[in-house]
Amino acid sequence: MIAVNFPNPAFRLKKQQGVELIFDDIRRQWLVLNDEEWVRQNFIQYLVQTLNYPSAFIAVEKEIKLGELKKRFDILIYDSAHKPWMMIECKSAAINLGDAAMHQVLRYNISVPVSFLVITNGATTYGWEKVGRDLILINQMPSWK
Repeated sequence: MIAVNFPNPAFRLKKQQGVELIFDDIRRQWLVLNDEEWVRQNFIQYLVQTLNYPSAFIAVEKEIKLGELKKRFDILIYDSAHKPWMMIECKSAAINLGDAAMHQVLRYNISVPVSFLVITNGATTYGWEKVGRDLILINQMPSWK
């Protein structure tokens, strides 16, 4: 398991017609603040503020194709050569990070191969490094290159 120390959030929040919204600095838009979005936004802040990943190399909720299906990954980090490097799947804090979450990120990895796979629900975070055909459990987030 990876220990994640979330920074103090500096989110822009507002309420519109009774709906709570949060501003996503990466996508530059207001989004409905649900449980999964809260985890996603906090994890992005952790990547940028704590780990110093450059926000310009982070993509959020982009569509990918899995055969005939269209899916959306949560967070994709590109390396300095602009190649996909790490994929992060976010779940609500109420969701247990079991095999289903792991299989989801593995399926997405078929379309977008990366060196690191991470799943998080905000309270628990697991990560793996792909070494050849093997997945090696990691106990800390890799440094951005």
